[in-house]
Amino acid sequence: MAMGSLSDSDDDFNPEINTTPLVDVMLVLLIIFIMTIPVMNHAVKIDLPRATNQPDQVKPESINLSLDAAGKVYWNDEIVDRDGLQVKIAAAAKKEPQPELHLRAERTTEYEKIAQVMAAAQSGGLGKIGFVTDPDAKAK
Repeated sequence: MAMGSLSDSDDDFNPEINTTPLVDVMLVLLIIFIMTIPVMNHAVKIDLPRATNQPDQVKPESINLSLDAAGKVYWNDEIVDRDGLQVKIAAAAKKEPQPELHLRAERTTEYEKIAQVMAAAQSGGLGKIGFVTDPDAKAK
């Protein structure tokens, strides 16, 4: 290794770094990487299934059923009476796929009226009932 000596003459001092060991280490690492890259690229060939672009299931339609505070029932924004509600529920229950009933009621609607509509939907054959709420509504 070229190191400076303890003498006072400026001719003996060599400020250059000996790069030979660094080049040796670099070449050894290069050889290691050349040998390990083919091992890392080894892959198992498998036959994957192809995806289709056709939907698997048809999304059922939804029926918006609303109740106001007076007890009036709205079927998709059209007012219906109790007998008309039974007829519409029976017709909707026969559809395939069966539609979902989205029940929306005002805060001041009596629970008895909501329970009557739910019982009518159940007895008419509708199996899916969802409750729609407004989380941003302030309590008065």
